[in-house]
Amino acid sequence: MSTRTKIVVGGVAVGLLLMPLIGFWLSLLVVLGVPAVAYLMLDPSQRRRLRRVSRKEIGR
Repeated sequence: MSTRTKIVVGGVAVGLLLMPLIGFWLSLLVVLGVPAVAYLMLDPSQRRRLRRVSRKEIGR
């Protein structure tokens, strides 16, 4: 598992754990925002590779 994947999984876990403490909408922002920011941090070539792999798995 890559470092960025670990960060994404950690962000989702933190968002889910914080849900009872900070409310639904703020935790939803964390759950959706962390993976979005991680995707935007990728280089254009890494984004192309990620999209290509996703399409191959969908086409199975």
